Amino acid sequence: MRKLAAIVAMAALVAGATYSSDEADIVATIKGFVTAFNAGDTTAVANTCAAETSIIDEFPPHEWHGAGSCMKWVHDWTADADKNGITDAVVTLGKPTHVDVSGKVAYVVVPADYTFKMKGKTVKERGSILAVSLVRTDSGWKMTGWSWAKH
Repeated sequence: MRKLAAIVAMAALVAGATYSSDEADIVATIKGFVTAFNAGDTTAVANTCAAETSIIDEFPPHEWHGAGSCMKWVHDWTADADKNGITDAVVTLGKPTHVDVSGKVAYVVVPADYTFKMKGKTVKERGSILAVSLVRTDSGWKMTGWSWAKH
């Protein structure tokens, strides 16, 4: 019965049902991270992350972890973008396909598109996946890990 309830709840999420309070706050944290990234607001990016975060992404060194890893990722992303002539980077999130909340921790999977200019030419990466783990803190939900899977 519990498994059936979980399936029904997930189907409702995917079909457009409203989120619970925690789910809405979790999704808002992820959207806040993407909004900050799109705006180039590194302080806001860092504010969405827990003190220690694990990150896997498509550019070298491909993984970041530990204290300050979100800012290390921002620094490395900026260096990689500069090296490759990447400008006007924008991530667009789809509707989460999976939102799992277990007390103070959560896991979310959301489809994403990444559009940017590389040396002036528009590049569109459609159908990527962002998987995020989060923890509820006294100051709200914070990302403890995330992974970007390029399509």
